[in-house]
Amino acid sequence: MQFTATQIAAMLGGNVEGNPDTIVSSLSKIEEGKPGTLTFLANPKYTEFIYATGASIAIVSDDFTPEKSLPPSLTLIRVKDAYGSFAKLLEAYNQLRKPKPGIDDKAAISASAKIGAGVYIGAFCYIGEGAVIGEGVYIYPNSYIGDGTRVGDHSVVYAGVRVYADCVIGNHCTLHSGVIIGGDGFGFSPNSENNYAKVPQIGNVIMEDHVEVGSNTTIDRATLGSTIIRRGVKLDNLIQIAHNVEIGENTVIAAQTGVAGSTRIGKNCMIGGQVGIVGHLNIADGTKIAAQSGVGHDIKEPNTIIQGSPAFAIMDYKKSYVGFRKLPELMQQLQELQKKNS
Repeated sequence: MQFTATQIAAMLGGNVEGNPDTIVSSLSKIEEGKPGTLTFLANPKYTEFIYATGASIAIVSDDFTPEKSLPPSLTLIRVKDAYGSFAKLLEAYNQLRKPKPGIDDKAAISASAKIGAGVYIGAFCYIGEGAVIGEGVYIYPNSYIGDGTRVGDHSVVYAGVRVYADCVIGNHCTLHSGVIIGGDGFGFSPNSENNYAKVPQIGNVIMEDHVEVGSNTTIDRATLGSTIIRRGVKLDNLIQIAHNVEIGENTVIAAQTGVAGSTRIGKNCMIGGQVGIVGHLNIADGTKIAAQSGVGHDIKEPNTIIQGSPAFAIMDYKKSYVGFRKLPELMQQLQELQKKNS
């Protein structure tokens, strides 16, 4: 599809500087701009590229002041927030790429399932007994929605997602390919024969509104009760959330992190990649955990930043790391002092 600078400016609430009739049909990075594409400038590190970009339209912030001549073919659209406006444009572009609502003939939908208006269900999807699919939901091919599961309005379930029975997915949630919601928690009990007997996992997963879950992330169902992902949580790819965990509002977790059972993570936390958190802990609101940290104790003080394995206060960690790097030198000095005193 093609759009003029005037149309894009109207969509973003911006002002055109240049030719209002300039037409674009695709998007590009500013350093790789080509005629007929739209780009943006938000990071000052990329400012130099705007003076040579081949893009036809660039979104810039109102305070952008060129220090040299811009390409004569370039039209600017000035907005309050260039990055936010470009993100809004990308979302609109995504909406245009969506398939039309409808149910593919190859989808299997139980007679007792309830399907809302404006829904798309792709080929080879399965919707279980008593499942409820809200309005405007998109479920892409080869996905499984178990018996009694609810998917809220305007949520998106990408191809190959599995949502087990009786789970609850809120409104405006996004589940990327390979996500598994509601698999059994890792519950086993050792017996007298030194074998492990499985403990049935009869709870569920509750995911509140505006949650996004990255590809191949798994969230286990509770043993009893619910594993709960609160409103606004964002989970990266390849994360493991164990049974009965609760993650507070607007917490973000990067890839390859694992959270063991029954841990409570507060709201507005930021957790880096490859972090390991043991079970039955309480992590205070606003906690920041640096990548590859191992957390084995409660974090009681809100807005704490921790690092290391085992993790502790980040400034203490950095001081300790300086000492660790100097350890060979310090050992040599100690040996020399011992020789002098012997």
